[in-house]
Amino acid sequence: QVQLVESGGGLVQAGGSLRLSCVPSGSLSTFVNLGWYRQAPGKEREFVAFISSSGTANYAEAVVGRFFASRDNSKNILLLQMNDVKVEDTAVYYCNGFSDTGKWYWGQGTQVTVSS
Repeated sequence: QVQLVESGGGLVQAGGSLRLSCVPSGSLSTFVNLGWYRQAPGKEREFVAFISSSGTANYAEAVVGRFFASRDNSKNILLLQMNDVKVEDTAVYYCNGFSDTGKWYWGQGTQVTVSS
């Protein structure tokens, strides 16, 4: 069973930066597409960023210019660099991946809390 494990969450002040990591139990290169989602208390899970196998990234409008997703297949890691964070970025962040076997996988999530 493939697993995705996020880390790097924590408490950060508004305007600060945080970097989230996601590491699969297998090879990152088996994932065609990778993404980040988040879920704030009382809200539905929402899209944050998507990165293709070629490294092309797309972002939700709310994070454009502040968050940057990257993947390094050689280091087997997916990253989300979060800059100039806002209180409204507070959420549990999840990575997900669509494998070359046609299955979706989700991590267990990592909490990000932004204080004012």
